Amino acid sequence: MEEHNNHAGAARSSRALTFWGLLALVMGNLIGSGIYLLPATLAPLGVNATLGWVVTIAGAMTLSFVFARLAAAIPRAGGPYAYADAAFGPVIGFATAWSYWTLVWAGNGAVAVAVVSALSLAFPALAPHAAIAAVVLVWLAVLVNIRGVDLAVRLQMVTMVIKLVPLAAVVLLAAWLLLTRGGGAVAHDVAVPLTVTGTAGAAALTFWGFLGVESATVPADRVADARRTVPRATLIGTAAVGVIYLIVSSAITALMPRATVAASPAPIAAFLGIGFGSGVAQVVALFAAVSALGTLNGFVLLQGEVPRAMAQGGVFPRWFARETAQGTPARAHVVAGLLVTAVTLANFTRGMGDLFAFVASVSLAAGMLAYLASALAAVKLLRDDPVARIVGVIAAVFVGWLSYGLGAEANGWALVLLLAGVPVYLVVRRGGASAR
Repeated sequence: MEEHNNHAGAARSSRALTFWGLLALVMGNLIGSGIYLLPATLAPLGVNATLGWVVTIAGAMTLSFVFARLAAAIPRAGGPYAYADAAFGPVIGFATAWSYWTLVWAGNGAVAVAVVSALSLAFPALAPHAAIAAVVLVWLAVLVNIRGVDLAVRLQMVTMVIKLVPLAAVVLLAAWLLLTRGGGAVAHDVAVPLTVTGTAGAAALTFWGFLGVESATVPADRVADARRTVPRATLIGTAAVGVIYLIVSSAITALMPRATVAASPAPIAAFLGIGFGSGVAQVVALFAAVSALGTLNGFVLLQGEVPRAMAQGGVFPRWFARETAQGTPARAHVVAGLLVTAVTLANFTRGMGDLFAFVASVSLAAGMLAYLASALAAVKLLRDDPVARIVGVIAAVFVGWLSYGLGAEANGWALVLLLAGVPVYLVVRRGGASAR
């Protein structure tokens, strides 16, 4: 009866992910807090920032191409785990899945803090309670995803439309300023020398905005015509977001004084204030909060889907494969929610900015193994696709470079989180996974 319920739930949930829902998942996971926070961080780098965006977009497109080709060849749930398992066996498959799962649930803590950070501009009383508010948001997203994949996807599509509004306003305002003022609209700052180090630093920062290029591949068994739908959503979503990022960041860099951007806690709001007045800041803050909330919802969906796929593949306790009548892995969602809560509250003494930066860098470092394994899996598995194999090599080099750029502290904490998976794997190997 349990197996019947599991299959019935999966069948119902599979109809929830159409191309548009999957595209919203990809774009919604990519467009989160990064585009609202990065212009200020990147401002001192000048033209290096723009080139850094170009490098990162190119690297992200190599990864999206790899995931698209792998998804067409292996339309299995689990994304990076499914490809590493097929290419290198269960040990590497488990390590990859554990790496990716750590990236997702730990990163959700950073995304939740970003929601609170944006909300605190409109409601300053939230700032001293950032960690607690972030945990509350995580559990709200967990409850939405336990309720059903279809509800989570509908929420993702709504927030996707909302989060595009201020970004479209930036593009329209930039076009209007250039048309009406011509060259006078351009900020004439002292040029920053273009250097390899400056460009590399910018690229390392901007990759946070592309975390989630693989989102469509994780729930592949819930997608109709996955061989065609997943690659399309992955490539189109990543390319569209790359164009949006490049235009928005370039507009702010070109049309606002560098010092003003660097000093602003909300650079997009400051830019829109040029055309709509200073009162726009709180409105944009609410849009930024919705943007990050949509990303949180999308990644919470993934934090339940990854252990479900691992359990079904036999490298994680079968307990995590159990689904509700709605076809959702409630147990996996609850465990991941508890882990996010622990990491976030354990660092509650950090300031909001420090908390975001710490959790984000550690989660990103933890997930690099998943991206590397996926790139190498493409090289090994797609023997009849020489273009995909070449792109896979390029993607692997890009991931290695990013991992190096994250630094020793982030990689050290990531190693601790990855080693924590060893006892779990040993328990599964010894047959402990069969207990339900």
